[in-house]
Amino acid sequence: MTYAPMRRKLLTAALLATVAAAGSGTASAADNWPARPVTLVVPFPPGGTDVLARTLAERLTQRLGQPVIVDNRPGAGATIGADYVAKATPDGYTLLIGAVHHTIAPSVYKRLNYDFQKDFQPITTIAMVPNVLVVNAARTQATTVAELVQLIKAKPELATYGSNGNGTAQHMIGTEFQAQTGTQLVHVPYKGSGPLATDLLGGQILMSFDTITPVLPHIQAGKLRPIAVTTAERSKALPNTPTLQEAGLANFNIGTWFGVLAPAATPAPVLDRLSTEMVAIIHSPDFAKRMDDIGAQPVGNSRDEMRRQIADETTTKFQALVKSAKISLD
Repeated sequence: MTYAPMRRKLLTAALLATVAAAGSGTASAADNWPARPVTLVVPFPPGGTDVLARTLAERLTQRLGQPVIVDNRPGAGATIGADYVAKATPDGYTLLIGAVHHTIAPSVYKRLNYDFQKDFQPITTIAMVPNVLVVNAARTQATTVAELVQLIKAKPELATYGSNGNGTAQHMIGTEFQAQTGTQLVHVPYKGSGPLATDLLGGQILMSFDTITPVLPHIQAGKLRPIAVTTAERSKALPNTPTLQEAGLANFNIGTWFGVLAPAATPAPVLDRLSTEMVAIIHSPDFAKRMDDIGAQPVGNSRDEMRRQIADETTTKFQALVKSAKISLD
């Protein structure tokens, strides 16, 4: 009758050995990371702010010794790409370029298939990019916010503005702009900065509040005219362009950040390695110079700092703005 206790001991030992082996396998996989290419999912189309992702990917490839591939998955205010990464295997081989749009989405969309705070682990913020109010230089004579507001009120049939999609930072900026200027604008959402710029240059829309990076070449070429930046301080890339606060819009301070996140269950050693490598890249002089060239401000913060920023924007800043603007999407 001594067989039952003995059998229980053997089963317990076997179970512990299995658990230990599984844990050892996970640790081993993390220790050997990366053993193959890493995919950086950009939830925007090519030709826009994804230049930040490609700049980071080039340098990360050198530091990791494995290719870092940029995969554009645009649509639905950047939520399609986020949903894809949230459901990816949490092994460090599929990462997301997150943005301020993702902290707005929970307040805008009635239903999302992921939880941005619970389903992702922050790695670091790459850069902050001011947004800029721009018009077609050849088709619009306005050079100040006051002149633009006057035009909008005099010719409401022209009053259109483009954004990178419903629930994005540009959408929020446009909403706040209308509230403070007493204007009414028709919101025209696009899948990204590329198609948005095409229509703005073609005269299909009056204005946009895009990030500086994709519109800066058109501004430098004289095709687009910057009216004002949307952040509290002027941009180094456009030092002669005033802020919306300077133009009389009270406490106007909305910019766009871009950062990197991984699926929530990604092993801690992999997250730590990614954070270490990316922060080193972002703080390097050549990366800072590249960011200056495209109008971005490098950040390279800690994982905890990025997590706190995401929580504050999701639960406080944009929740209140969306509620006051009564924006809701299915």
